[in-house]
Amino acid sequence: MSLKALQQKIGVTADGVFGPGTMKAAMAYYKMTPERAAHFFAQTAHESGGFKAFSENLNYSADGLNKIFPKYFKNAGRDATAYARNPEKIANVVYASRMGNGDTASGDGWKYRGRGALQLTGKSNYQNLANHLNNQEIMTNPDLVANELSFESAIFFFDRNKLWDIADKGVNKDTILLMTKRINGGTHGLADREEKTLKYYSWVK
Repeated sequence: MSLKALQQKIGVTADGVFGPGTMKAAMAYYKMTPERAAHFFAQTAHESGGFKAFSENLNYSADGLNKIFPKYFKNAGRDATAYARNPEKIANVVYASRMGNGDTASGDGWKYRGRGALQLTGKSNYQNLANHLNNQEIMTNPDLVANELSFESAIFFFDRNKLWDIADKGVNKDTILLMTKRINGGTHGLADREEKTLKYYSWVK
């Protein structure tokens, strides 16, 4: 889903700019408080590269594969050059036999690769989302998560991981840090997430 597509969905001018008007309309559309909206849209903006990337990029070189996924390549004795720059083959290796996916030959790794504003990944997580939204088409057409359901999938992630409880504590450096750790597993991009959260909150509080 492009930013323009989101703007069309929430009924504002589709100019591709995430400003106060879009923020307020999105907050109203998804029925969020100012605090929840600030945390949610700041984190999704960061994770999607400014609302530009809604499908996982797995276009790695052989060197990149050995550095980023050593468990599945270098340490496993698998020749990374045979997989380099082939996202489908890469996904089917690194996501095989976990997160509800079948083995390498099943193709589940590629079919259920990361999509959405917070990168929903794995067959089990797609099934959980499909059940939650009562939309089983997600399982046969997972690209829905990269398009019209990008933000719904991220909301589902917030629901399942009780991230709204953090947002409800307010918008400050402590809550942004805690939110970032829960989403990222660390503090990668913390400065950008903090800057966005505080800015977006100033637009709606």
